[in-house]
Amino acid sequence: MNDHSTTPLTTHDVALKTPVGFLAFGFGSGLAPKAPGTVGTLAAIPVYLMMAPLAWPMYLFLTVISFLFGIYLCERASEMLGVHDHGGIVWDEFVGLWLTLFMIPLQWHWLLLGFLLFRFFDIIKPFPIKWLDKKVKGGFGIMIDDVIAGIFAWAILFTIVRFFG
Repeated sequence: MNDHSTTPLTTHDVALKTPVGFLAFGFGSGLAPKAPGTVGTLAAIPVYLMMAPLAWPMYLFLTVISFLFGIYLCERASEMLGVHDHGGIVWDEFVGLWLTLFMIPLQWHWLLLGFLLFRFFDIIKPFPIKWLDKKVKGGFGIMIDDVIAGIFAWAILFTIVRFFG
């Protein structure tokens, strides 16, 4: 609900007219009518490209800060919408992709493979991802399943890079 009236905010209003919603909806990418999670993950790539040249401690620091800030963003956006884990909230996909690509060489084929691995784990949700998605609520619940999906994807991608990269 909007603090100034009894008219509920629409998804569009939250996503494009509030700073929290704009970030939670991945700069508006979460408004995509089909596959908002995939579109949101794509929208995370330009930010990743800005982060990739950083030394790994700074990259990791920014990713952890983005996770912690994401707990607040996702919680607040969910409250404004009155829906837990609205499909358009994609900040969790941003952080999940950034984790997937941590310490991975900046080359298009690794970026593509990382994207595909992350989306695979985020969509399929093997244990414990599905369990976390169903049992953990609030902003932390929205974020944690994508973080675990990102870690799973990273472990596979990092292994492949080490053996074939």
